Amino acid sequence: MLLTLTVLLSAASAAFAVEAIKISRDDNALDLTGAVEISLNQGEDFQVSTAPTQDGIVRRIQVESKEPGKSSNWAVFALANTTDQQIDRLIVVPHFRLVDSGLIWPDLGSSRIAAITPSEGFALDRQQSPDADVFRVTLDPGAVVTFVAEMTAQKLPQVYLWNPDTYKDTVNAYTLFRGIVIGIAGLMALFLTILFVVKGTSMFPATSALAWAVLAYVCVDFGFLSKVIAITPGNEQIWRAGTEVALAATLVVFLFAYLNLNRWHGHFSYGAVAWVLGLGAIAALAIYNPAIASGLARMSFAVTAVLGAVLIVFLGIRGYDRAIMLVPSWVMLLLWITAFWMAITGRLDNDIIQPALGGGLILVVLLIGFTVMQHAFAGGALNQGLFSDMERRALALAASGDTVWDWDVMRDKVTTRPDVALQLGLEPGSLGGPARTWLPILHADDRDTFRTLLDVILEHRRGRISHEFRLRGADGHYHWFSLRARPLVGTDGEVLRCVGTLVDVTDQKKSEERLLHDAVHDNLTGLSNRELFMNRLEAIISIAKTDEKIRPTVFLIDIDRFKKVNEGLGISAGDTILLTVARRLHRLLKPKDSLSRFTGDQFALMLLSEEDPTRIASVAEAIKRAIQAPISFAKREIVLTASIGLITWNNNHGSAEDMVKDAELAMYQAKRFGGDRIEPFRPAFRAVGTDRLQIESDMRRAIERREFTLAYQPIVRLEDRTIAGFEALLRWDHPRRGMIPPSDFVPVAESCGLIVQLGLFAMQKAAEDLSEWQSQLGDMPLSMSVNLSSRQLLRRDLVSDVRSVVARANLKPRCFRLELTESLVMDNPEQSAHVLNKLKQLGIGLSLDDFGTGYSSLSYLTRFPFDTIKIDKSFVDDNAPKRSVLLKSMINMAHEMGMSVVAEGVSDESDALQLRQMGCEFVQSFLTGPPMKPEAAFKLLKEQNAAAAAQA
Repeated sequence: MLLTLTVLLSAASAAFAVEAIKISRDDNALDLTGAVEISLNQGEDFQVSTAPTQDGIVRRIQVESKEPGKSSNWAVFALANTTDQQIDRLIVVPHFRLVDSGLIWPDLGSSRIAAITPSEGFALDRQQSPDADVFRVTLDPGAVVTFVAEMTAQKLPQVYLWNPDTYKDTVNAYTLFRGIVIGIAGLMALFLTILFVVKGTSMFPATSALAWAVLAYVCVDFGFLSKVIAITPGNEQIWRAGTEVALAATLVVFLFAYLNLNRWHGHFSYGAVAWVLGLGAIAALAIYNPAIASGLARMSFAVTAVLGAVLIVFLGIRGYDRAIMLVPSWVMLLLWITAFWMAITGRLDNDIIQPALGGGLILVVLLIGFTVMQHAFAGGALNQGLFSDMERRALALAASGDTVWDWDVMRDKVTTRPDVALQLGLEPGSLGGPARTWLPILHADDRDTFRTLLDVILEHRRGRISHEFRLRGADGHYHWFSLRARPLVGTDGEVLRCVGTLVDVTDQKKSEERLLHDAVHDNLTGLSNRELFMNRLEAIISIAKTDEKIRPTVFLIDIDRFKKVNEGLGISAGDTILLTVARRLHRLLKPKDSLSRFTGDQFALMLLSEEDPTRIASVAEAIKRAIQAPISFAKREIVLTASIGLITWNNNHGSAEDMVKDAELAMYQAKRFGGDRIEPFRPAFRAVGTDRLQIESDMRRAIERREFTLAYQPIVRLEDRTIAGFEALLRWDHPRRGMIPPSDFVPVAESCGLIVQLGLFAMQKAAEDLSEWQSQLGDMPLSMSVNLSSRQLLRRDLVSDVRSVVARANLKPRCFRLELTESLVMDNPEQSAHVLNKLKQLGIGLSLDDFGTGYSSLSYLTRFPFDTIKIDKSFVDDNAPKRSVLLKSMINMAHEMGMSVVAEGVSDESDALQLRQMGCEFVQSFLTGPPMKPEAAFKLLKEQNAAAAAQA
């Protein structure tokens, strides 16, 4: 800078620019801020009048800017040495001062003075300092010097004149304080981070993040960061704004994590994420405009503190322990924010407030950290081992909710805690006397056992009490209790007391009774099932062998053609009708008689109230009439008939099983005669039943002798009449009887359980044949369908069996299909849906066979994962005028549900053409190919393959 002095000879004619500040040797620190006159935008040349000298002379000086062409800001002040000695001082202008820095657009600090020019003498020497602009000045005795400072900013937060030694001591003192504060903050942040690694709860990472943000803020505020990393001039504002944004963001995260706000409402999560993302955007803004970012961060910090206070009060009133524990920390935080606001707005103005606020922020975080640790470890791992074994057992007993039962034998006093009398609705303490006071409210069947148990304990002086008994409540109902106790023996060997627990097990007992009832009773009708009926009949037969007055008669009742009712009206309607039949039959019983439901539409009745054959016949007629009476359902009258077989016990019947088998033979004979009749058992019926037993016996040997084979009926594409796959049909070539139709041996196999073995054989053989054909003819797009029986569908091992079959045959799952009928699926729709979904997950195909024979499954069809339906041949052969409408509707419905369609029983080409026009993809009938042996099926495939190759 260039200085030009113009001496004014007359003091009276001069305009005094500044007034000199008088200093003495005892002035160690003078605040010159108020005496500094600032002139903004004065151009590159600045003229100012000096302060009057001791002689009253005023000069005018002109200062030029260090950067030509720049409109600079200038600060002017004057100093007067009133002593007779030379004085050395330091002019200190801090880069950043929190006091009066502002809220909306805060002053984040920067270099303030480019140079200072005195009115006399040499330019001042700049002293090295990272936090302030420091210039050394020497004043001669009696000198009055005016100083013109070129400003690099528009504001001087503070101008101080320091004694060099005092300034050094002050800087060292603040350095020590700041080092201690930073050390505490660093240790706190590191400790919380370590606890996060050890404990792992969400509170610790949020709290440690807040502690690290506070540490970063304090490091920037105290000027420590510039000593760790190199910060270029002008970047201090970015770092300061960034740490303030981090402080605001981590406070939001801590409040959300500590109060676990997401469990109160999901909107808290969305609000917290949006808030943090907004602060992230503000952090990016800090790179371009640190002042705006800092102002927004300060407002966010204040708003978070206020909203947090509202949440803490709200949740604390509701008894949330975390909110209550955070109250002291949050009060301290609010006080700190109040002091911070007063400082940045200039209401608090001193040199101590800035470091004090930094230290106060550390104290707030320390208190928050202690609160978090107290909550996280309350009752946790840090408290292990603080309880004695007795205290631990007491706590476990209190937590279990069991009643403590204590019998003081010496005083004969029973005590329960809590009082069991209150649980029974009795007067408080009514069961707190001698043990005999329990006897009147004990169930009559439990009194002797209870009394004997206590006597045995006293007599043997050892053992454990494990007993269940019933106590009568005030309402007359009995409650089941389980007593678990043991005697405590004194030094003399006598029992002093018995202590244990008393638990109300009424609900458990009721559940056991329900399970027992369900195990031996039918779920639909509530009647006894076959097992209970056989048990009762066996007991009656045992009595009948010694008592001639007891002659039981067994009726076996089977509803004729009840399957048609289920198919026509649906399963739920069938259940309703069965329930009506059961009620009608139950009205015919007398106290000694018993009724049971054996199977779906089969009932058994044991008659003990009548022994005269005429009266027994009358009961049989009454049963027949009760079933024949019309049943009204859905504005329709349904008339049922029954086939009834009966037998009266005689000495030739050794067991209940023999009687029931004879009654079954009589019932089957009634069905052979057309049903709707009563058939008493005759020994000749056993010859007919022998045929069924013979088939069963031969079937067992046939499996071992490999008499069962498979026939394959082609499934043909209507589009090009090529074979799309086969359906595997089971055949039995009996060595004496020849070919036995499936309608004769399949029911027998299902009743005796052999159908599972036959079904597994059919699946394995069909899969192996298809795999062999594909290996010889190439990977042809063929599928193999195998029928599934009811017993197979309900087996737990079905899915694993299918998986094993496909894997062993090395077959692609999509080439293997299972076929099920509507009635089979609807027998147990819930179980069927579960099993079919498991099968579908294997990748195999599922076909619904005989579709349309009953509409009951339509409402469930969307729940089953079928990919193909097979339309029953009764719809294809039907000559009704509306046949085409019905077929087209069924095909369109299947396509809408993503299923393909196979039509069965197509008899001529016109029907096949019509079905193709309707959109039907496949057909299976004798027209396109009868069931054939594996060799014939393979030959047919070879011919098709050769024809396709010739066309290509």
